[in-house]
Amino acid sequence: MSASTATETPEAKELSLVGKVELRIALADSDTKLESILKTFLAPLLLKLASDHISVRNKDRLDLVPILIHGLSENMQESAAHTANLFNLLLRILQFLKFPARGSDADLDLRAKLGLLDRPEDASFIAVWLGKVILFTTNRSEAQSCPGLSVEDCKFLQLYGKQDIWTPSTIGGLNLTETKIAAAKFLTSGAFVDSERFLPALFAAADPNSRISDIGDDILKRATPSISLEEHDLIKRLFSIYLGRQSDGESLPARVPLQIKILSLLCRSKEAATFAPQIIQVVQGGLASSSSASYETAPGPPKQGLESSKLRGQVFAFTNWVARVGPKTSISNIAPYLVHELRSYVERQGWPQYFDDDSRATLAELNSRSYGYESIGLLARACPADLLLEDNLDLLRWLFDSLSGDASGKDISISIEQALSSVIGAFSGDLNADIEEALTNLLLHHMNLKLGDNITSNSKVIRSTRFAAVRFANRCLSFSNTRARWINILAIGAGPSERSEVIEEGKKGLDPYWYRTLNPPEDVSVSGNPWTEIPKYHLPNCDALIDQFFATQPNGDQPQSGCDWKALAHAYGAAIIFCRCALLHQALESKHKAPIMDVDWKKSIDGLVMNDEMARAIIKEYLIETYKDDPSSRRPLLSYGHAAFSGFVEESHGDADQSGGCLLELCSLGPGFLLDNLASRVAELKSAIFANDHSSRHIASHVFGLLASRKSCRSDTTRSILDTFARVIASWDRAIGSEVHQAQGSILATAYWISRQRHREGAVHGMAEHDATFVTSVLAILSTSRDKELLDAAIVAIDQLSLFAVLSPGTVPTPYSASAVVEKLKERSKVGDEGAVLALGHFAMTCDEDDSKESILGNIIDTLYGVHENKQPELQFAVGSALSCAAVGWQSKSLVGIMDMEGQSPRAATRSRTLFSTLSQVLKNCQTTKPAMRQAAVIWLLCLVQYCGHFEEVQSQLRQCQAAFKGFLADRDSLNQETASRGLTLVYEQGDRGLKDDLIRDLVGSFTGTSAGLAGNVTEDTQLFEPGALPTGEGSVTTYKDIMNLAAEVGDPSLVYRFMSLASNNAIWSSRAAFGRFGLSNILSDSSVDGYLAQNPKLYPALFRYRFDPNTNVRSSMNEIWSALVKDPTVTLNLHFDNIMNDLLKSILGKEWRVRQASCGAIADLVQGKPLEKYEKYLTQMWTLTFKVLSPVLNPHFSIACSRNSKVCDDIKDSVRTAAMALARVLTGILTRSLEAGDSSASGANIMLKEILPFLLSPSGLESGAPEVQAFALKTLLQIIKSSNGKALRPFVPDLIGRLLGLLSSLEPQAVNYIHLNADKYGMTAQQIDDARLSSVRGSPMMEAIERCLDILDETSMTDLQRSLEEALKTAVGLPSKVGTSRAIVSLSTRHSFLFKPHAGYFLRLIRKLVLDRNDTISTSYAAACGYLARLASDDELLKLLGFSKKLYFDSEDDRHRAISGEIVHAVGKHATDRFASLAGEVLPFVFIAKHDPYERAKELFQDTWNENVGGSRAVLLYLKEIVSLAAQYLESPRWSIKHTSAFAIAEVVSSAGNESSPQNNEIIWPALEKAMSGKTWEGKENVLEAFIKFVKNSTLLTTNEKVADHMQTIVVRESKRSNPSYRRHAIACLGQFVELREEADLFEQIYEIVEPVIRESLDDTDDMDVDSATGSRSSKAIKEETLASAIGTLLRSVNPKSRTEPDLVSSLSQAFELVEKASSGRSKLVQNAIFDAEKSFFEKLPRDHELSASLDTVLVQYVRLLFGQGTMAEQTRVKAADAATAIASRAPKGSRIRAVLAEEVLSAQEQERLFSVQQGLDRTRKALGE
Repeated sequence: MSASTATETPEAKELSLVGKVELRIALADSDTKLESILKTFLAPLLLKLASDHISVRNKDRLDLVPILIHGLSENMQESAAHTANLFNLLLRILQFLKFPARGSDADLDLRAKLGLLDRPEDASFIAVWLGKVILFTTNRSEAQSCPGLSVEDCKFLQLYGKQDIWTPSTIGGLNLTETKIAAAKFLTSGAFVDSERFLPALFAAADPNSRISDIGDDILKRATPSISLEEHDLIKRLFSIYLGRQSDGESLPARVPLQIKILSLLCRSKEAATFAPQIIQVVQGGLASSSSASYETAPGPPKQGLESSKLRGQVFAFTNWVARVGPKTSISNIAPYLVHELRSYVERQGWPQYFDDDSRATLAELNSRSYGYESIGLLARACPADLLLEDNLDLLRWLFDSLSGDASGKDISISIEQALSSVIGAFSGDLNADIEEALTNLLLHHMNLKLGDNITSNSKVIRSTRFAAVRFANRCLSFSNTRARWINILAIGAGPSERSEVIEEGKKGLDPYWYRTLNPPEDVSVSGNPWTEIPKYHLPNCDALIDQFFATQPNGDQPQSGCDWKALAHAYGAAIIFCRCALLHQALESKHKAPIMDVDWKKSIDGLVMNDEMARAIIKEYLIETYKDDPSSRRPLLSYGHAAFSGFVEESHGDADQSGGCLLELCSLGPGFLLDNLASRVAELKSAIFANDHSSRHIASHVFGLLASRKSCRSDTTRSILDTFARVIASWDRAIGSEVHQAQGSILATAYWISRQRHREGAVHGMAEHDATFVTSVLAILSTSRDKELLDAAIVAIDQLSLFAVLSPGTVPTPYSASAVVEKLKERSKVGDEGAVLALGHFAMTCDEDDSKESILGNIIDTLYGVHENKQPELQFAVGSALSCAAVGWQSKSLVGIMDMEGQSPRAATRSRTLFSTLSQVLKNCQTTKPAMRQAAVIWLLCLVQYCGHFEEVQSQLRQCQAAFKGFLADRDSLNQETASRGLTLVYEQGDRGLKDDLIRDLVGSFTGTSAGLAGNVTEDTQLFEPGALPTGEGSVTTYKDIMNLAAEVGDPSLVYRFMSLASNNAIWSSRAAFGRFGLSNILSDSSVDGYLAQNPKLYPALFRYRFDPNTNVRSSMNEIWSALVKDPTVTLNLHFDNIMNDLLKSILGKEWRVRQASCGAIADLVQGKPLEKYEKYLTQMWTLTFKVLSPVLNPHFSIACSRNSKVCDDIKDSVRTAAMALARVLTGILTRSLEAGDSSASGANIMLKEILPFLLSPSGLESGAPEVQAFALKTLLQIIKSSNGKALRPFVPDLIGRLLGLLSSLEPQAVNYIHLNADKYGMTAQQIDDARLSSVRGSPMMEAIERCLDILDETSMTDLQRSLEEALKTAVGLPSKVGTSRAIVSLSTRHSFLFKPHAGYFLRLIRKLVLDRNDTISTSYAAACGYLARLASDDELLKLLGFSKKLYFDSEDDRHRAISGEIVHAVGKHATDRFASLAGEVLPFVFIAKHDPYERAKELFQDTWNENVGGSRAVLLYLKEIVSLAAQYLESPRWSIKHTSAFAIAEVVSSAGNESSPQNNEIIWPALEKAMSGKTWEGKENVLEAFIKFVKNSTLLTTNEKVADHMQTIVVRESKRSNPSYRRHAIACLGQFVELREEADLFEQIYEIVEPVIRESLDDTDDMDVDSATGSRSSKAIKEETLASAIGTLLRSVNPKSRTEPDLVSSLSQAFELVEKASSGRSKLVQNAIFDAEKSFFEKLPRDHELSASLDTVLVQYVRLLFGQGTMAEQTRVKAADAATAIASRAPKGSRIRAVLAEEVLSAQEQERLFSVQQGLDRTRKALGE
């Protein structure tokens, strides 16, 4: 041996040996050699892992790994068995390796150190096989395959057949779970890159063992972002693992949890949607059930249970994903198969009803059914040609039937509706005729279905499908489809009984504008009018539509639809209106006059029919030409006419006015044959004329006049009706109530008939007197009646008679005159009666021109002028119409809609100068300064130009009209401005070319300042604008002086002239219509204007801000001007961005609320869409100022700014706060979008977070006193946290968590604290309120945000979090923050244990200092956190925690502290069960003792802990020594609660041990039990005493140790002498039990001395009050009875025949009998039972057949007679008496007196006894007597 070798240290020797073994292993070139080497050296080598020298351990661990793994991938190709042995050795070593901290330098260098950096193929090989280890299971003996692994893989991992490789109980066997954990930890290290560890991490995350899955989840969370889920090979591998490769037996499908994980990844991959065969297999396997046939391609057998439900849900999610993102070619291949499978799955569950009536579906099954329907819809939408667009519409029909009949629940119906919504787009294109017909029939079928109708033979309709049917009709059928429109009618027709959305959808289907909105053109390049270019949008053919709705109405039969209109009364009006619009549009379209079918389509038709003479002519011509003499061609129009007539006169047809309006319009425009046909029904109008409804009376009267005046109408019918009317009118002065309505209707109908009859045929023979009488009656009513309805009727009659020249100044009957008529009408006009105004104008049409003062025409016109005093604008328009009629008669265009008959207009008086004079006067009135006259004059002028503009008198004065209108553009009244604007439009349209050019020139000059302006000159103090209408930074432009100041501010004096022109034309700025109408946009956008603005950039900020002014007029005008001035907004805003932003940030805190509000809106608009770099430097300022505006009164700086400006700060205005809130939302949106963008905008996101997060957490944000600010700051912060990717937010997480935890209390409403302090006032407890607060914290968005922040942590940020969380723990104030902090620790301990474990011990020590909080809820929360931390803390820290709990329990004076100790121990036992079990010997004895605590809360906690961690009562014996030792230690505690608890624990030890306790255990227990019995009485001591008696009974100490026996007797006797009444009864009873145990002792004298005074005291008959115990225990009387019973029983048991001589026995029995006899007399059942039990016990002690002396016999007879001489006794007592008698009978010698007496007493008792149980006892007694 060399000297060097001899001097080698043990450490060096071990290093040398390890090196040699490594060399041998490295040089092994075959499996045989390697196996031989491992057999010899493996065990010694592994022992070196536990060497005392760290260098040896490290060398053995780390140096061996590179040798083992080098070239593994190549070795596999050469020898799989050899490689398997090397890999197995690696697995063994991994369990002893300690890897460097993640992210550390050592961790980053580990890949290179292990030699994997240069050999990535080895790293990939190891990662793959580590993943297979994680997948490997050994559930079956000699398993040949495992889920996810091939047979070859399993052989490799089992070293190709070697036994017990994975049996840890054998020598050299591996523990599979620990190996998997070691493998997972190795994968987390820097030895592998994300692409290598991804799949193994996925396998680990799906492992059922949480220790493995936690590591896997952590790796997966970090690795997934760097993995592309669009990589084809990866997706193929995932499918392969999921499905397995069973065709060649290579591998089994993965386990269900792993399949679920894989599907969750595939749901994020578009590439996965291209694997058609695999998708089909996944769906088939996921839908397989025990009741279905297995599929050849299904991955694995059918699955059941919770995992199956989860998998099925994920399969459906994957199916939905495929349907949404899959390429069309792929989807078209798989959709039919998948839909078939999904439909079969639903039908297997039961369709349309789920299973049978008595079956109940689980929630998971219902969710699967719901997913099934949704997936069918998505897949069908993706492949409509094969699945939907078929002739019989099978799938669509199936979905509709499902919706109507599936009763599985509301959620299912929602899913079916979603499926229908998904497929609706497939039918929205151009359908062929067959499919459209089938679809129409299907929809009509479902529209007509009723609840209860049959779907199939065994299912009925339980849900309406009408809404879905209407939607399909509106979206899928062309607008020209009349049956589709009938579906809309059916939807509307149900009325209030139908759902509102169904009715609304039905209405949309009848509106062409809404139809196009719902069905936009597919070809967006369509130009022009799509209604004419695209056939789908064409209106239905009017004739076909009428046939569909009303075809057979004239004959009284049902229409083609087969529907009873009475059942659809609510839709009748809609049907009539739609047919009317279709008819009129079709007519106007024939001459290209039809209006555009926009949102105002119906209104446009109404306007044309009422006011356009050409349109009315076109309609009349169309109706005549289209519906000629051919009866077949007339039928549709006749059907429509009769339908309108029926709808009007029949009450069952809904809203009569809609039908009536269409009928009146048809009678005015329709051809003669139609009116002649309708005239036959004129008598039916009578009821409507007499109706209570005012509108119906007017319409019916008008229609009557038009129809009854025709020759075709039977004259006798007409005259009969008119006679009826005449009689009613004649009694007008006596009419009341409904009679007034009839009189009004009669007047109206007669007036309409006379006027139309005279125009058609002149005076009717024989009716002159009738007509004259009628006129006289009308004038009489006008003159004398005060009834408004009659006056209205009279005025209408005069109006109609005047229009058609029946009434004129020359025909007014006496005693009335034309002047009187005018005067009466004047009176009514001045009070605002428009009818009277029009009647004046129409009466003037019959008056001749006359220049005299008595001129009726002049009087009427002057009267009309005088109506200006009434300031109702609507009335002035009526005056204007009346003036036009007075001026030109029937040539006024206001009467276009009044002429409702064919032929020429009626005769009117000639005119030559009235129009000119009227127009001149109106122009003159326009110059007046009187506001009422000015407004009236401009309206009259508008009417004259509109209605009489075609006359030369107007044409010649158009320039004067133009000037007058321009003068009103600057008027401060908006109505005057709008009227003038409309007037200028009319002037422009009616003028010649020269006039038009002059108007444009004048406007341009006015705006540019080159002319004097449109509205004249102004002075310096003239108010040009309303205050605030044009706000500036320091005020608003109101006067000429303000304009000069504003120009000076901008720095351009020429602006004075420009703004002067603008000021004088304020209406142009504030009227959007005027601005657009005159083409100012083009003028303002010329180069000169643009050049001016280019030289004056200061105007841009103000102009941009004005665009958001709160004033609607200013805002609208500024937007128009901005559009005109700024040709390219993007370029302009980019160029002037800084100027505009600076101005807005200055203005946002301006004095005027308008400026602040506008600035908020402007900033929001300015920053949207801009890159962050553009406004990065303004971010902090924007947020700060935004929140200042939100809460200005709380900001001292802003208040100072307001005070400096000497104005009241009015920022409390709601609209300003609303605008600021909108700006804040915009800023938040910008931020969240940047955060969501991830790495692409990481720098921008970091910049914004650095600026915004501190602000949001500052006093200007979450700590603000304004609730609105707090709420928004919180919402913003939560949104930031939710939207941020981990990388961007991670640097802020530590501080953010700490601040959020602190804010939990700050943001709690103050009212909660008040209620907590005054809980009793609200009938609550403080604990109930705390529980509610705790629940609120757990479910709060703040807590959710904290959890999200925790998910982002990594090792580096976790270190920073320790500081932040520690600060939060120490400074938390209030329950929410403290509870939230503890909850954060719990989350870290459970969901992030891998990261948090190094810090767990530190926080456990910290929380120990905080757990003693004054609030129980907080203490409980901290204690729970201790329990979770115990999972991760070291054994040393855990022992310290338990020691702290013990000390807290035993040393504290406060009951709460003992409860807190229980909370801690219970939390550890519940949340760290394994750790608790490992220290059971330390903690369970303490728990056992503490569970006897008298404080209920503490007792319950320790009791639960014991029950949850101990399996059975024998556990007490296991820890008996420790329990007794600990309890004995505290039996002498100065704290009574601890002392009593220990005593109770000793008592339960005795009770639990029972008779199984060994002598050794008894020796241990006795000293402690003796100590527990010492001292005075206390509540519950009787339990200890009872345990003492049990111990005496079960132990041998009483018989084997005389000294102990005597001491036991001393203790029992001592306790029985206690004076506490409640305790004494138990003590005396125990004394009796002890006496029976000492069979040889004679204790009678001693016991008699004890119980005799007790018995006599109990027998004292003084009437003591029966007092209930304050603690709810037994009353004093009950205690006395129990004490007496115990004393009597003990006394009799103390008489021991074995230890006393017969004389002494007789003496003692006699002494006892005296007391027993007294006690038995009239006492309770309890006492009697005790006597009889004691007698039985005594009798059983007597020797059998022993000769009794006379004295003894006599005494015993007394006891026997006592058994049956007590009168009425309870059944139980009598049974006990019989048992005692049986006992003495078996021992009484024959021939003794006692035997004879007993037989006599028993016989007597048996004769009287009726109860069977007592009879049985007496029978036993007689049997014992030998009878």
